[in-house]
Amino acid sequence: MVMVTNEEVLRYLNALDFPIDKEELVRQVERQGAPQNVLKALRALPPLDYSNKNEVVRSAAIALAPEVSPPERAERARYRHHQQVAQHLREP
Repeated sequence: MVMVTNEEVLRYLNALDFPIDKEELVRQVERQGAPQNVLKALRALPPLDYSNKNEVVRSAAIALAPEVSPPERAERARYRHHQQVAQHLREP
């Protein structure tokens, strides 16, 4: 998984006109001067047409909740009451 956050990716998607295909999306974000970690995440997207920036973020290889360490994630995963909540939305 690429170490980039949703916020980093969204910063470069705000100026795009949707719908947009993957190749054009990567070209435009690259022209904006996006860092390599953002470009790498976007290059890993499935080759589809994206209707909005939320579809892009959901499909991109993004590290959700990178501020949570792997041991913390493992500990949280052991608690059954969190099983239906997305990892990045879980409370400590």
